[in-house]
This record gives sequence, structure tokens and C-alpha cells, in this order.
Amino acid sequence: MAIVIPIFLFIYQAIVLAEENFLRGKFGAGYDDYCKDVNRWWPRFSGLGGTLSSMEFNWKRWILKEHTTQFIWLVGISLLLLLNYPQLTGGDTDRRNLLIGIVLGVLLLLYIFIRFLKKTGRFRE
Repeated sequence: MAIVIPIFLFIYQAIVLAEENFLRGKFGAGYDDYCKDVNRWWPRFSGLGGTLSSMEFNWKRWILKEHTTQFIWLVGISLLLLLNYPQLTGGDTDRRNLLIGIVLGVLLLLYIFIRFLKKTGRFRE
């Protein structure tokens, strides 16, 4: 931890500075004005309620944009639970393996179905 955290912070700071340099070059004085109003590290929560109340969650867009990420997360969570907690299947490895196959099969079919709908244009925002 004593080695990794400082290295991470150094690399992260270098990335932030490089991004700021790029944005300053692209947007010029407009970016400098933005930096005066927005803190680099600490968020300001004033006005957050107004911003969130004007937003609406678009579940179709979420599915279209994030279906791969959600598939990977759900597969990972399912495998972690089923492989690391034998009490979920009563310690029966055959039941566990069957359940893994069913869960992964259902998730894969759902993923393929969403990809198909997206690629054929049948599912849009």
C-alpha cells in the first residue's frame, strides 16, 4: 500500500494535468473560465438537486450503451457467488455446475438477443 498508493496518485495527477493541457489547447480561454468555476478535485453539491430533478433516466439508452458491461458484471458476480459460496447450492457441486450453466446460458442468450435487436435496428432509444 505504501508503494502503490503514491504511484497511483502520481500517475493520476499526471493524467489530469495532461487532460487539462489538451482541453486548454482545444478550448482556450473558455476552458480557463470553466476551471475558475469548477474545482478540480472536490465536487460542489449546491445545485445538484436542480440538476438531478431535470434529468430523466432512459432505460433503453442504458441497455443499448451498457449491455456488454452489465453482461460482464452479472457473469462475474454469478460466478463469484456460485464458486465461493457452496452453501448456496447445499455443497452439491453437480447442482452448482448446473446452476452455473443455466445462469450463464440465460445471460448469454439475453446478451445475444439485445445485440441482435440493436444491430438490426429493432431496439432504439
